[in-house]
Order: sequence, then structure tokens, then C-alpha cells
Amino acid sequence: MRVYITGIQGQLGQALVRRWSPSAEVCGGDLPEVDITLAESLTQAIAEARPDLVVHCAAMTDVDGCARNPPAALQINGLGTQNVALACQQVGASMVHISTNEVFSGRWDAEQARPYHEFDATDPINPYGASKAAGEWYVRHLLGRFFIVRTSWLYGSQGRNFIHTIQAAADKHGALRVVTDEVANPTWVEDLASAVVRLAESGRHGVYHLVNEGYCSRYALARRILTLTGRDQVPVAPIVRSQWPRPSVPPAFAPLANHCAAALGIRLRPWEEALAAYLDTAGSSVPSDVAGPTG
Repeated sequence: MRVYITGIQGQLGQALVRRWSPSAEVCGGDLPEVDITLAESLTQAIAEARPDLVVHCAAMTDVDGCARNPPAALQINGLGTQNVALACQQVGASMVHISTNEVFSGRWDAEQARPYHEFDATDPINPYGASKAAGEWYVRHLLGRFFIVRTSWLYGSQGRNFIHTIQAAADKHGALRVVTDEVANPTWVEDLASAVVRLAESGRHGVYHLVNEGYCSRYALARRILTLTGRDQVPVAPIVRSQWPRPSVPPAFAPLANHCAAALGIRLRPWEEALAAYLDTAGSSVPSDVAGPTG
């Protein structure tokens, strides 16, 4: 199998490279050489690679940045995905499109709350979610062979993420305020990459939710991070989203349920186990360039 990965230098792209069998021919592109918003150069790069499968990881993932600049979010996550799908169409490749739980609204009734299923209607409430939903639309309408893979609260050793931010803020301030009314599935990029490889090799095209099992609030996740990194003494005040204003409005309750991949025997371990394994690997240190809000 020949595999081409967009955004190959990102945390998921690199995890996929590590996870794919040595028998596969894996290559890819990333900025500045390959820009998914430039159709001609992207099409040429994919045509030269002659892949059987394209895994589309490249995206604008700065959620608050998307809220500040919705046209840029749509250009990259929506129209950029259209370019990738059309390039797949031209070479006859199937496509894995990495999407997000933020294509859902997260509006819920506390007595009827349940994780979102693969076939629930999308209804994004912020520009990031809207741009990713647009990308899904293009994949569905341009290709016959595709995997749409939604995930949630992805973290890994590369880049800035909530786990790094919580540790850095705890060390800097000695106390935290974290929201209780934002709920989803924390997902380790290494577990996601393994599941994506298995799913792609199954040939069972469709829409899938790949997340570490179980879900929690940002507050509960922060408490678990502090405990696992020896920072139990740091006080954490529970707050609600209205007390932590930010450019983007995240879904309040948007955990994902893995029904379709689980039917194929593809499941990710519970989020608590994955987080402990990640921290055992990464340790309790924080990248020097990490700083930011805790909400």
C-alpha cells in the first residue's frame, strides 16, 4: 500500500508514520512545500506520489484562531479539504479525513445526555466546527471511497495542548480555575494513529468516531493531570464557561461514541489509562514555549 499524509510533520502525521507497517510506502507533505489551499501544487504532489490512500491530517486546529478569522478557517479546513478530495479523485485514491467532535453543537439536556453517534446530524456552533463540517461535506460528495474519522481533545508530545498548559499554569500560578461544563473524550495521538491504521487497512469505508473510551470535563481532566504529575497540592477552582470568555464557544457536551469501529474490533483504551501511559512516556516536564489559559 502506498500512503500519502497531508500535514505529515504534525503530531498525528508523525504518529502515523511510526505506526504504519514497514511494508507500506509512506510519504507526505507539509508547509511550506505543500499547501492544501493551493490546488495545483497539492494535486501535483499527490499525483507524483501515486498513493492508494491519502490521510488528510493538515488543518487549521487553532480553535480560537478560527473564531478570529472564520474565512481563513473555511479556506483551509473546508476548501483545502476539497482540494485534497479532488486530488484523490484524480489518482483513484481512497481518503481518510480527520475531523472533530466540534462538528456537533454540544447542546444537551442533563437528563438525556449521551455521547454523539456516528450518524447524528452535525450542527456546529463555532467557526472551527463549521469549517471542519464543510470539509466533511466535500469528502462525502466528491468521493465514493472514504473514511471520515472524528476525534476529540487530541494530545501528544508535539505542540501546545491542554495537558501541557495545565502543568505550566500550575507551576506558574500555584492555583487554577478550570471549566466544568465542557465535556468530551481526551484522546492520545498514539492510540488514535494505531486505530486509524487498522481502520484504513480494513477497507471498510464510512464515518467513524475514534477516541479513547469514556469522557470527562475539562475540570476532571485537569485534576487527573495534576495527580499523575505530582501536583496534587495545586488547588483547582471549578468554574463555568461564561466565567472564562474566549473567542470561540466550544460545545458544552460533545463526547463521541465509537460504535462503528468497535463493531470491527477497533477500540481505544479508556482515557484514564491512555493519559497515564502518555505521562509515563512524556514525564511531568513542560515544553519551554508553553503558556496560556487554563479554562
